[in-house]
Amino acid sequence: MLGYRFTKYIPILDQNMADFDKLFTIMRQLLTYTSGDAREALEWLTDLDKQYKLTNNEYGLGDFIRDLVDKGYLEPENPQSDNLKMTSKMEKTIRQKSLEEIFGKMKKSRRGNHKSNFGGNGDEPTGDIRPYQFGDKPEQILMTESLRNAQINNSSEEFLLQESDLEVMEQEYQAQTSTVLMIDISHSMILYGEDRITPAKKVAMALSELIMTRYPKDTLDVIVFGNDAWQIQVKDLPYLQVGPYHTNTVAGLELAMDILRRRKNSNKHIFMITDGKPTCLREGLTYYKNSFGLDRKIVNKCYNYAAQCRRLNIPITTFMIAKDPYLQQYVQEFTEINKGKAFYTSLDGLGDFIFEDYERNKKRRVR
Repeated sequence: MLGYRFTKYIPILDQNMADFDKLFTIMRQLLTYTSGDAREALEWLTDLDKQYKLTNNEYGLGDFIRDLVDKGYLEPENPQSDNLKMTSKMEKTIRQKSLEEIFGKMKKSRRGNHKSNFGGNGDEPTGDIRPYQFGDKPEQILMTESLRNAQINNSSEEFLLQESDLEVMEQEYQAQTSTVLMIDISHSMILYGEDRITPAKKVAMALSELIMTRYPKDTLDVIVFGNDAWQIQVKDLPYLQVGPYHTNTVAGLELAMDILRRRKNSNKHIFMITDGKPTCLREGLTYYKNSFGLDRKIVNKCYNYAAQCRRLNIPITTFMIAKDPYLQQYVQEFTEINKGKAFYTSLDGLGDFIFEDYERNKKRRVR
């Protein structure tokens, strides 16, 4: 059977949580699995309540639904409809929950900083002291140390502060980064009873929330690719679904490069989450498709774009959710051409890998 495979679900709930909070924790997860379909999520929640007695005589599902509407998490699709839909408040809540779930162990950091290996007239103090150089900011000058140098270096009774007496606090650049996250939405992302699109969505929501809250000067663009590639907004991530598509990796790379060409940041990066081989190309108004093995025509096009990204100093980090040796060999050759990185990861470790690589990439500055 193709599509989802359901196993026994045993909810783990904190007994000290309020009734609303217990149900809300489950509801957020269900909305992610149902691609934002509130009606389906509530139907699933009803089935779970029948089996696991999530509600009681004092607080039922009707109370919970009323609270979701009153608190601004759900709203009617239109004034004449009883169907409910998510609000922007719920969308943000789901992104925040994804961030906590995936990046919950991340270390606390200063606001909005990505350290680079380049010192000088930067943004973040390092603790190192050096002589003043032309171009240093006035606020970098250490007055106590500079006045002491003036007293030591000038023996006359008349106080004289010279440029050579000035000392400044060394600062590091805060490298700003433009990132494109590519998500494969071909049909294989839900084949063989394994839901691969939901972890990919969670990673995208967590990464977007991380950048918007912790690194507001950075940019994140999310694109999806199937037969074609197109850009989606952050608010659309909870609703993302797999389609009856082939895998047009070339279209995704082409769109990612077009987006990054318009970005002014010196650091640029592409993350690509995929579970299958490239199987499709757009040729004019038609598609060239081949799902049987690796097609040389399609693969060579991918290699060409990998080389173009390398020449533009755009590294590609590929997260391959597949264990087929011939596919891993393809990814290895693709990565060597781009001088990027590749991870052959399980779905559980996907978020950790992306976060670590994103943080590591912020510590470099491409000139």
